[in-house]
Amino acid sequence: MQERSQTPIGSLTDAWVESGKHFSNSVEHFYSSMMAANRAMLTANGEADESDRQPPVTPGVTYSKSDWTFEHADDGDGIVSVGDRIRFSKQLTEREIGEFADASGDTNRLHLDDDFAEQTRFGRRIVHGTLVSGLISAALARLPGLTIYLSQDLQFLGPVDVDETVTAICEVVEDLGDGRYRLTTVVEDEDGETVIDGEAIVLIDDAPDE
Repeated sequence: MQERSQTPIGSLTDAWVESGKHFSNSVEHFYSSMMAANRAMLTANGEADESDRQPPVTPGVTYSKSDWTFEHADDGDGIVSVGDRIRFSKQLTEREIGEFADASGDTNRLHLDDDFAEQTRFGRRIVHGTLVSGLISAALARLPGLTIYLSQDLQFLGPVDVDETVTAICEVVEDLGDGRYRLTTVVEDEDGETVIDGEAIVLIDDAPDE
């Protein structure tokens, strides 16, 4: 993937990039942690979450909630093509961070313990990087058809604060044939700064009939 110039976000960003080098690009790891978190967030608090879940809009395959937003910029033919872009935004709440820690097993005190986090380079608690990157999966799922991850490369460029609203932006940049597509995958914070940058390859099948 061609390297792109990036606007420095300061020494904190440099430190974040260095600390993010240990992240595994394993699709299996990405899937297992995010699917576990999704199950926890959908089932936590039982009736409260179920009552807020919105039914999928045909021919969509995803559910939504009233405080989530997404936009799909395409040519309107319902077929994925180069240039299509999806934006998905949601707030990453205190409750979801705790649920993700339990579901994934990532109980790093940087994300959970205020007193501990204040002594780190960040000076406060931050959201799990994998939880933030999960918004990319949420955006991709809203492409027409049934999206299946084949690979995902990520670079973490900055932290996300607890209760911050972030936006995943995915754009189709290449049709690889046989239903496979290459996309750029970016997550921005509330100030429009890029906190995650990457690239994904997905396979898109026809959605099952209702």
